[in-house]
Amino acid sequence: MADHMSPLDAAFLDLEDEEPEVSMAISSVAVFEGPAPAPEEFLAAIRARLPLVPRYRQKARQVPLDLGLPVWVDDPAFDLSYHVRRVALAPPGQDTALHDRIGDIMSQRLDRARPLWEYWVIEGLSGGRWALVSKMHHCMVDGDSGPHLYQVIFEESPEGGAEPPPDVWTPAPEPSTLSLAAGALRELLLNPVEQARMIGRALAAPRATVQHVTDTARGLIALAGALWPASGSTLTGPIGGYRRYTVARASLTDVKEIAHRADVTVNEVVLSAISGGFRHLLLQRGEEPHSRAVRSLVPVSVRARGAEGVCENRVSVMLAFLPVHVADPVERLRAVHEHLAELKASGEAQAGEAMTALAGHEPFLPISWGLRLAAHLPQRHIVTVTTNVPGPREPLYLLGRRALEILPYVPIALRLRTGVSIFTYGDQVTFGVTGDYDSAPEVKPFARAIEHELHALSLAHRPNPAPSVVTLLRPKDRRPRRAATRPSTATKAKAADRRLS
Repeated sequence: MADHMSPLDAAFLDLEDEEPEVSMAISSVAVFEGPAPAPEEFLAAIRARLPLVPRYRQKARQVPLDLGLPVWVDDPAFDLSYHVRRVALAPPGQDTALHDRIGDIMSQRLDRARPLWEYWVIEGLSGGRWALVSKMHHCMVDGDSGPHLYQVIFEESPEGGAEPPPDVWTPAPEPSTLSLAAGALRELLLNPVEQARMIGRALAAPRATVQHVTDTARGLIALAGALWPASGSTLTGPIGGYRRYTVARASLTDVKEIAHRADVTVNEVVLSAISGGFRHLLLQRGEEPHSRAVRSLVPVSVRARGAEGVCENRVSVMLAFLPVHVADPVERLRAVHEHLAELKASGEAQAGEAMTALAGHEPFLPISWGLRLAAHLPQRHIVTVTTNVPGPREPLYLLGRRALEILPYVPIALRLRTGVSIFTYGDQVTFGVTGDYDSAPEVKPFARAIEHELHALSLAHRPNPAPSVVTLLRPKDRRPRRAATRPSTATKAKAADRRLS
C-alpha cells in the first residue's frame, strides 16, 4: 500500500511548483553550548536515530497527471552524508552572522529527488557555541510535529537516553511511474464506494451529522467573509527567492504574567506584540496603519492527542486582522483578545478542518488544479502568517551538549513579504522573523519593535507599587505637593512610535 500524502501536505508541494523561486521548507535552529561534535561523531548519532523517523529515508513521488495524491516511497539511494552539511561562521561569530546564514540556508530549495530534509551544523558562534539548523519541507511536517522530532533526535539529559532500536531498514522497491498511475486510477474507480461508506456513517448518526453540517456551514460563511481583500500596503506584493531572518526574544514568565494580569491567553499577548511590530513597520514606511491593513493567517493545530509523532500537516486556520490601528499597547491587547474570541465563536477553524478532511475523500486532480490556479491569482486577502508553537520546558541535549535556545523559521509565499513564527523553549519565547530580501529589509527594526511592545505591556500590567514610608508618615497638617500631570498610556504609545521611527 502506498503511503499517500494528505491533501494539505500535497498543497505545499504544488505551491512550491507554482513559485519556482520560493522554498517551502520550515526550520528550527537549536543553539548549543560548545564545543561542536566532530563530523563522524555527529553522523553516527543521527544514523543511530534514523529508525525512529522512517520519513527521513523516504522521498516524495508525484503521480502522473495529478491523478492521485503524491506518495512517500523509500529512497534506495539514501545517503546520510548528503543530508548533513557543515559550515563555520567567520570570527567573531555574532548572532547577526548566524541569522544571515540561516536566511541563506532557508533561501535554497530542497532537492525534490531526495528525502526532503537537511541538517546544517554551524560552527564558530561566539562564546564557544554552535548551532544545528533542522530544515524540512512543509509537506513533511507542521509546526506541532517538528518539536516532537526534537525529542526523538535529542535527549533529555546530558548522559543520553535509551538506546535506539537496531537498524533493520531495507528499502522497499521503488514503484514505477506506470504503477503509480495505475494505482491512482484504481483509487479513482473505488472513490464512489468510499464516498458511499462515508455517507452511510453519517446517516447512522443523524443528530451529530446535522450539528456538524450546521457548524461547518456557519464557519464557511465566516471564512467567506474573511476573504474580503485587506487594505493595500507595501506589506504584500511580488517576492523573490532570497530571505532575511532575525529574532526577537522575551521571557516566558513575563509573558505569562502579562496574560494573567490582563486575563488573556499567552497566544493573544504575542499576537498583540506582533501587531505592534507591524504598526511600527507601517509608520516607518510612511503608511497609515488602517484597521484592515494586516490580516494574518493563524494556523490552528487539529492534531489529536497521541498523534504528536505523525509526520504530516494536521492544521486548520483562522484569518485574523491584527489591530495595528490601535496606538495604546494595552488597548491593542484587548482588541486582539476580543477579535480572536469572535473568530473562535464563528467556527472558522472547524470549517477549515472539515474541508481539509473532505478533500481527502475527493479526486485529487481538481483539487490540484484549483490550488495551481489560486497560486497564479494576485491575492490581497492575507498579508502575513503568524505561527505559535509551544516547545519543551525542560532542557534538551545532543551528545552531552545542552541546547541554550531554539529559533523558529516560517516560510513565506503568495506575495506575503513578512512572516513570524513563535516558539517557546525553557523560559524563553523566541520570535523568528522572515522577510523577503528585497521588499522587506527592515526585519531587525521589526523584531526590536516586538520586544519594545512586550516591555510596554509588562510595565503596564505590573502591580501597583506599595506606598512609600515617607508618604505613610507624612504629618496630617502638611499640604501635599501638587501632583504633576502624567501623560496617558496612549500619549506614551504615540511617543514610542515616534522614537522607534
